[in-house]
Amino acid sequence: MIDQLLEYDTELFLFLNGLGNTSWDGFWNFVTEKWSSIPLYALMLFLIYREYGWKATGIILVAAALMITATDQLSNLFKHGFERPRPCQVEALQDQMRFVAERCGRYGYFSAHAASSMAAAVFMGLLLRKRYYYLPFLLLVWAIGTAYSRIYLGVHYPLDIITGMFFGAWIGWGAYGLQRWANRKWA
Repeated sequence: MIDQLLEYDTELFLFLNGLGNTSWDGFWNFVTEKWSSIPLYALMLFLIYREYGWKATGIILVAAALMITATDQLSNLFKHGFERPRPCQVEALQDQMRFVAERCGRYGYFSAHAASSMAAAVFMGLLLRKRYYYLPFLLLVWAIGTAYSRIYLGVHYPLDIITGMFFGAWIGWGAYGLQRWANRKWA
């Protein structure tokens, strides 16, 4: 059953990865770069400060730092625990896939990009949903785009992305709960 799931995962990867073309390569390389999200994070920080003030914003930043650390470390734990090679490391796929990324890490299950972007989207969306109704949906579109970029570039399978987004959503929700508790206690 696992072998069949991994086979479907590979087929879906090849399909989604094969949708790309050279005119979009630069765009998806930009989307996947962590630095490309800095303007979004700066805007979210401003909106959070405006909504919550300095003291609560400090607590939110601590919760966000813990959240990103948790997604990154959990992803590394899974990568080294499962040791599933990234598609760009699988010799049998080299002729069938598009490899657009600048580098290819060793293991890919699960995607830290997908996990951290989904965690940030859930966390910030929950924080600001009362004042900015559509923001959570826009943040989810951003997280999905970031996650898809990893398939487009040839460094993750869809299952890597789905698992990363699942854990990211849970960690983002947990960080939201942590900051609410901390704000009640210290703010």
